[in-house]
Amino acid sequence: MTEHTRHGHPHESAPTTARGVPVGALRPGDHACLDVPDAQAHWQVLTAYTRTGLTRGEKVMVVLDPADVGDDDALARLDTGTGQAEEARRSGQLEIVRNTAVYVPDGRFSRERQFRLYSAELERARMEGRTGLRVGADMAWGKRAGVSDAQLLDYEAFMEPLFVDPRLTAMCWYSRHQYADHLVAAMRTVHPLQVMTHLDALEVTRTDDASPLRYSLDLTDLCYMEAHTAWQLVRFARELPDGDTLDVRCGPILEAVFRGLGSDDVRQLRLRTETEGEGEGEGWE
Repeated sequence: MTEHTRHGHPHESAPTTARGVPVGALRPGDHACLDVPDAQAHWQVLTAYTRTGLTRGEKVMVVLDPADVGDDDALARLDTGTGQAEEARRSGQLEIVRNTAVYVPDGRFSRERQFRLYSAELERARMEGRTGLRVGADMAWGKRAGVSDAQLLDYEAFMEPLFVDPRLTAMCWYSRHQYADHLVAAMRTVHPLQVMTHLDALEVTRTDDASPLRYSLDLTDLCYMEAHTAWQLVRFARELPDGDTLDVRCGPILEAVFRGLGSDDVRQLRLRTETEGEGEGEGWE
């Protein structure tokens, strides 16, 4: 799984192709795209994205397409019976709105107006005492409003300076059923990050073809792992050829599991432990 590296100075040099990360690895200040494959996966990712923001005390705007499910159904899906989303909506921490009202309120699109709108929403979140603003937006409005692919790409690049403020997080999703493959692919060049389409997805990246090989596994967002699964990873590392390594990033709980299974005796296995909240922002200044 590709490691998620926090930004230094916000977005000093955006990658030519978005780096894939699990939705739970998004951090304040991230601007990401999501290539939506199907409705079930979409709602699973969106629910995880929303609940993370609510837990962190952020203001969360879920921007749905008018053709999507109704507000009550959307709230039920985001809440999953926990009561968290329902309470957040009552308190104003969570807003469910429609993309046509947000992006083309008068039937036309203006990137400058959109920049001002999200700037104002960010300030409103600060005034409400939230730790940040998190936006998840269905971008199907562009197709409906007749906005060209070039205009959409220009808009996404135009919005990038907003992320100088690290308390803004955005996930823009483009459905394969709405947009051509070339537009979805092009969005990966203007977004620094691409969210993995499924919660159980792994991003595998080959860095070179030379030996020795280094396998990197990021488990920092994993809270629980069966001992048998952990043992399989330890055994995998133990059986690697001399010189090859398995680097595992994880939290202290998983670290204890690995060490209890004898990971210290496996020279090919390297553990890197991260504590909860490490590297995250401290709130509004």
